[in-house]
Amino acid sequence: MEISNIIPHIEALIFASDKPLTAMELTELMNNAFSFMEDKLTLEQIQTSIDGILEKYNSEFYPFEIKQSGGGWQFLTKKEYHKTVAQLNGEKFLKRLSTAALETLAIIAYKQPITKSEIESIRGVNCDYSIQKLLEKELIVITGRNEEMVGKPLIYATSKLFMDYFGINSPDELPKLKEIFSENLIEPTLINHTPPIAQEDAQEISEEVTLIVSEDGELIENSDEENPEKESE
Repeated sequence: MEISNIIPHIEALIFASDKPLTAMELTELMNNAFSFMEDKLTLEQIQTSIDGILEKYNSEFYPFEIKQSGGGWQFLTKKEYHKTVAQLNGEKFLKRLSTAALETLAIIAYKQPITKSEIESIRGVNCDYSIQKLLEKELIVITGRNEEMVGKPLIYATSKLFMDYFGINSPDELPKLKEIFSENLIEPTLINHTPPIAQEDAQEISEEVTLIVSEDGELIENSDEENPEKESE
């Protein structure tokens, strides 16, 4: 089967799917659809077709594109049109998350897999309600239990829906914390900066100024002229 004939079917599958589809899933779906064919479609053929779709929608003519997000391929509006489309669904569920829930979600995203007690040790407060809300919105999932900790507590991690919403394929694609913090750092500005003292000048100053400590423990600069004992020597 020619690649040009495969592409429209893959586009239809990606468009109709309510979740991102991987290349492996697309291969299986395509082979099911064309089960009457003796030669099965290969993963390589499907990947080549995906590359062709990427190139097709890369044109400025289209306001949307296919992107790998949430572990698979899906149609997404190009970023140039996000503000326009946001008028239709601007009140996304993440915007309705409380500050506590967002903080908890951030901790899980960067520290996963993580237990509730570990989250609470970072936040310093109880996180039962926040974790429950994040589970309800399917932004996090329970991945098992920590067998090495007392009580074998549940372990939490971000879900595919979380990655899909943020347009990433794995937690490794999250921005590094040092990159985030570096954007907020302000380099100090030197005011009244004094240039380094030349060696000859430093020697001359050391000869002219004597540092002594008073009975009260204060550091006092005393010139040679004010130090008769040095002159007598």
